[in-house]
Amino acid sequence: MPKIRTIIFILLIGWAFWHFYGNTFEQSGVSGVIEKMDADVTQIKENPTVIDTMENINSGIQNLIATFTDKQLSEEKPSDPKADKPKLESPKEQPFTVHNAGLGTDRAEIENQAGEPERATMNEYGVDWVTYHDNYQNFFMAAYNDQNQVVGLYTNQDLLRSKDNIKIGSSKESVRDALSEPLKSIKKGFINYQIDSKNEYDVFLINDNYVTIFYDKHEDHTVTAIQMISGKLEDEKKAYLPEASKELKKGFEYQLFDLTNAARVEHGLSPLNWDEHVRKTAREHSIDMAENNFFSHVNPDGQSPFERMREDGIGFQIAGENIAAGQISSIFAHEGLMNSLGHRENILKEEYRTLAVGVAFNKDSMPFYTENFITK
Repeated sequence: MPKIRTIIFILLIGWAFWHFYGNTFEQSGVSGVIEKMDADVTQIKENPTVIDTMENINSGIQNLIATFTDKQLSEEKPSDPKADKPKLESPKEQPFTVHNAGLGTDRAEIENQAGEPERATMNEYGVDWVTYHDNYQNFFMAAYNDQNQVVGLYTNQDLLRSKDNIKIGSSKESVRDALSEPLKSIKKGFINYQIDSKNEYDVFLINDNYVTIFYDKHEDHTVTAIQMISGKLEDEKKAYLPEASKELKKGFEYQLFDLTNAARVEHGLSPLNWDEHVRKTAREHSIDMAENNFFSHVNPDGQSPFERMREDGIGFQIAGENIAAGQISSIFAHEGLMNSLGHRENILKEEYRTLAVGVAFNKDSMPFYTENFITK
């Protein structure tokens, strides 16, 4: 019986071969058949439907692997020690404070409470975001002027206090009830730039300073982060998009990495490790998108993120990619990604261990962001 099945199988293969390539064999011989088969394979590989299908299959395989490795990875990763939370006081003069600091606070006063900074990288205002945290707990960023006074603040953790009792987790309605009407535009030179927030954030002008409140639409549009920029610093920024530079590219990359880790820790997850090799792959995809004017996980050669990583010699058990484009800073890019469910799931995926970010600017200084997550 097994011999009969084998004979039938061979006959079916022979019939299929002759059906598709019989004429080619009679006209051009074996070499012609090989060329025809190669052309057919190429055509199938380049078919958009096939590319999408393979991408979905690849993603499904990644999720399946993650399911089997969840338990093993959670056992391998030790829990991080809990940092002491600072004693936060409601401000009496400032409308908002972060880690008990407001706009105008001296740097020495901040570092007396928060300790030495972990990183300083250029932001879109041409000054540094100076980052403070304890293994991404009690995370905030401050920007300083030449007199070492605070001109910018940001946090996405429970370090926010205000005279109006606005905190991380406050409702959008309570914010709008307590504050003035959100701005609809910001003027730069002779141009009014409309604020298209998609209801994900509000910008308020308070005491001539710009306060942006970010909302988490997956948590009932509650407050998830705050950015404060002094009016003077905002006025010094003459264009909507920042001027591209190597320093700003590097700044955006590390800032997006830090913001992602701060969000993970706020959601009870461990921070991720940086990988320079992975950054190369991420940055090359951002450059590709910026130079060739497209926005997709699949590049013009039909390569998925997984194929690009493997081509660069990066081995992994599971992997994922987030992309963003057009946001004026790493902060706005991160908050937008957190409000996009698929990207949010990558950011908050417990099984990931490594992240690197690559940024590039197009000829109009519009930034493109790529985040590559992996577990080796």
